[in-house]
Amino acid sequence: MKYREESRIAVYFDKKKEYIARIKQLPDARWSYRLMAWHVPDNADNRQRFNIFIPELDAEKIRKIEQFSRWLQSRRYSDNTVKSYTDALKSFLLFHHEKRMEDLSNDDLIAYNNDYILKNEFSASYQNQVVNAVKLFFRTVENKRMDEVLIHRPKREKKLPNVLSKEEVKLILNAHSNIKHKAMLSLIYSCGLRCSELLALKPVHIDSKRNILIIKQAKGKKDRIVPLSDKILALLREYYKAYKPKAYLFEGQNAGQAYDDRSLQQVLKQALQKVGITKPVTLHWLRHSYATHLLENGTDLRYIQELLGHNSSKTTEIYTHVSTKSIQNIKSPFDDL
Repeated sequence: MKYREESRIAVYFDKKKEYIARIKQLPDARWSYRLMAWHVPDNADNRQRFNIFIPELDAEKIRKIEQFSRWLQSRRYSDNTVKSYTDALKSFLLFHHEKRMEDLSNDDLIAYNNDYILKNEFSASYQNQVVNAVKLFFRTVENKRMDEVLIHRPKREKKLPNVLSKEEVKLILNAHSNIKHKAMLSLIYSCGLRCSELLALKPVHIDSKRNILIIKQAKGKKDRIVPLSDKILALLREYYKAYKPKAYLFEGQNAGQAYDDRSLQQVLKQALQKVGITKPVTLHWLRHSYATHLLENGTDLRYIQELLGHNSSKTTEIYTHVSTKSIQNIKSPFDDL
């Protein structure tokens, strides 16, 4: 697998405390939420440690992957999508490395699903991603269509978003005395931002006269605006005076470079430790909480859809299932017993 342009080895095992403790001792071992697996650097020591044989692709398949990548780039797919789709295609072709390109068919995609994705308990979203990538590759590069009816797709999971109470959010946002850390977490919640959107912000994206934040080329290559409260504006002014960022609103140790997403995750982790919250909170929980709290305050669902940058109203409607405002007014028949 590839992680930040670095070759890595994904490691799957039963989730036992002793196994997790052992892999944590390996240099640069990390956990991937997307793959739901640990991964370590792809080097000679780790290959020997895990007794790994990694097949290689022939020149023709490498050329095809590069051709697919160029096609995606020409169609202005995002860098993340290009990487995800080409990685998914490479994984599929590696699984069938002994087969010629022209011999690959629906049956091979089904075998990959059953014998690789399901066997290793990869997520349903990853399975869908692979199917989308392989289908698109064969249609655009190979000029051959996969049979939609025969392709095995996972049943869509109906998971509710994780939401924090307003009291918990307040604790998290006030946990740090460092003004930069406090401003980053506060802006994610106050504007419902994705982590990538926060880190891509530049000072010019703040329009203090109109009290709005301009989010440029976010997911789906869409621009949108969200309101900035007087309270968050005051916090941002205090932060700006202290740090005077040059290119990005939030920069790392090197001036002009965007703050690192892993460092931002650590900022949240430290805040949780300080206030004693043991839930597995992620930065995206703050975005979910923003949307849910807006809904509970009476904001129209259509406005929330615009603020979050959702294409479909169905995506936004999921917050109606976690809002407790109406549910709390329901009297349990147990109370009448």
